[in-house]
Amino acid sequence: MHRNSDMGHSHALVERTVVYLYTGEDGFEISVPSENALDLTKAILEKSEEKIRLTGLGARDSLRLEAGLCLYGNDMEQHVTPVEAGLTWAIGKRRRAEGGFLGAEVILKQIEEGPKIRRVGFFSSGPPPRTHCEILDGEGKSLGEVTSGGFSPCLKKNIGMGYVKSGSHKAGTKVNVVIRGKSYDGVVTKMPFVPSKYYKPT
Repeated sequence: MHRNSDMGHSHALVERTVVYLYTGEDGFEISVPSENALDLTKAILEKSEEKIRLTGLGARDSLRLEAGLCLYGNDMEQHVTPVEAGLTWAIGKRRRAEGGFLGAEVILKQIEEGPKIRRVGFFSSGPPPRTHCEILDGEGKSLGEVTSGGFSPCLKKNIGMGYVKSGSHKAGTKVNVVIRGKSYDGVVTKMPFVPSKYYKPT
């Protein structure tokens, strides 16, 4: 749903989104001429009476991580399939039935047989896990690596996402996360880490 609005001296397109894709937050997207962006931002902050505040990249990324959303270049790349990334829901039924799309042979086989690796979420008892930190099993054997990690302000815990071998992807599986050369206890958990509260129009 979208509408055109006049905001002061500026004309803007306001679009209602069910999910703000980068953070998982519910809200609006506003398109406005670049020369009016600063004035519009100031007006929104003033009218909100401090109910709306500016935020930075760190806060934005922590929201993304808590929502269990992929960041391209970290959690998904050209060599990662939708099945491995836990995004099978994005492949429509017709495409699954007909095939013929780019990568169909590999992807449809993974849907049927299961992938060799899977994206998981996990809690870490150590410092905030960072990209490329190794994930081990209880015997010290490599399972995969971290792709995103950090501190969760909502949960007051260190959380992360990464890829592990299938079989070690189930919630409750104990793992070890190597951070700066030291191994810390971790446990695989379901995502999103923080449940969403999206507005669903009737």
